[in-house]
Amino acid sequence: MRIFWVWLGGHTVSLLGTQVLAFGMGWVAAGRSGILGGLVLTTITLARTLLLLVGGAVGDRFGVWRTMVAGDAVMLVVTVLVAVVARFAGTPAWLLLLAALAIGVVDAFYLPSSGSMPKRLVPGSHLARAMSARQLAHQGTAFLGAPVGGVVVSAVGLAGAALVDAFSFAAMLGVLLLLRPRVSAAAPAVARAGGGLLDGAVDGVRLMVADRLLRPMLLLVVVAAGVLLPIPSLLIPLLAHERRWSAGTAGVVVGAVALATAGVAVIVLMRGAGRRPGTIAALGLLVVAAGVLALAADLPLSAAVDLPMTAAAGPPVAAALLIGVGTGLFATHLGPLVLGSAPDTHLARVQSVVILAQSLPLVLTGNVLGATADRLGAPAALVACAVVLAATGAAALSAQRLRTATLPT
Repeated sequence: MRIFWVWLGGHTVSLLGTQVLAFGMGWVAAGRSGILGGLVLTTITLARTLLLLVGGAVGDRFGVWRTMVAGDAVMLVVTVLVAVVARFAGTPAWLLLLAALAIGVVDAFYLPSSGSMPKRLVPGSHLARAMSARQLAHQGTAFLGAPVGGVVVSAVGLAGAALVDAFSFAAMLGVLLLLRPRVSAAAPAVARAGGGLLDGAVDGVRLMVADRLLRPMLLLVVVAAGVLLPIPSLLIPLLAHERRWSAGTAGVVVGAVALATAGVAVIVLMRGAGRRPGTIAALGLLVVAAGVLALAADLPLSAAVDLPMTAAAGPPVAAALLIGVGTGLFATHLGPLVLGSAPDTHLARVQSVVILAQSLPLVLTGNVLGATADRLGAPAALVACAVVLAATGAAALSAQRLRTATLPT
């Protein structure tokens, strides 16, 4: 796995640089107005979403190495230009919006190719460990990005944050040049058959819907993204306000979810995944459902709690740890099974569909769950999530092909 660790090192540096610039752009935009801050985020998300399927088709047709090199080179130029303009002309709104557009477009082409790299660089028996390491890199840079970005922006402004990001893209570009012999740039057989990019993009969706193993896994991703992801980001803060928890207590509860999720990823990194990843992923959803029900229950937690850790905060933290363990089991086993089950000719396209399946449901469920919490209370919204997660986990356990699936060797 040495080649993989080299790639992951460069990828981690690039992720941290991206987080630093993202914080800087968000900080500057929010300082102007809430509307501009929202527009910057919307521009990135919209451009990425609209082009993701095409980006996956490009990666499979022209090769992931070429796609990633092009993406890093473009972003290196963009970040240097942002730094120069910000240094000598300030930070006008058009600069932030154009930079956001570039980030969204490049992400759409880069993310599917990057997501397929673990399978290309490690044998099947190490795929779960490799993807757990990649997950930890993403979680670690997300955790460090904001504080590092705050220090950089406070010291040298947006121009400095852009230069930090430029350095990270240059480092990743160097790593990719070193890896060229290991990452084939040849077009897959499907691309040589003459299909267009749009046909290729649709073919990725068609494959996942038609395949008897990929289809149920895609449905699991949709449910987890739509129902599980809003729990720590939306419903726990709403529950905290409703039950008059302190901000410190709410932060510890949310942090417990992330801590337990990362803990499972560390265990999988060290010891590998279970022999029946589909079964473990389904059981993970059942564990999450149990934790969510425990969190929804009105267990003792004093409204007067001002410190983040007290004996009274124990039940919610324990429930959050249970949610995190289940989330970790689900993510560390389903992700490798999806990538390991995808044909080599469709790796980037499968990744693009998975990324869409992780992001699009949130547009609907975030609003629905928020409205439910406002109308019926946060516990009711949590119970609804638990019911959906439990039903989905039980259905997954009843699917024999998924239940008996194994990782490639």
